[in-house]
Amino acid sequence: MVAIQTKYIGPTNSRGSRIKAWTDTGFSVTIGYDYGLEDEARHFKAVQAMVTKHDLDWDLKDMRCGGTKNGYVFCFSHSVVGA
Repeated sequence: MVAIQTKYIGPTNSRGSRIKAWTDTGFSVTIGYDYGLEDEARHFKAVQAMVTKHDLDWDLKDMRCGGTKNGYVFCFSHSVVGA
């Protein structure tokens, strides 16, 4: 299963707020903070940008997510644990 983690990166003197998405397999992207979206949607937008940037053939329509103290973790609905 691939888990996609996201986190908020606060502004600096030279850059605005951002959202970073990454996987432990080496894919990552950082996008600008979209103030027009709700928090979960901002983080999912970073996931979408990462998939586009790396030309990944991942179907995102059934993703699941959960919050962490640092951001969100997204995974695919077909990644289930058997009984």
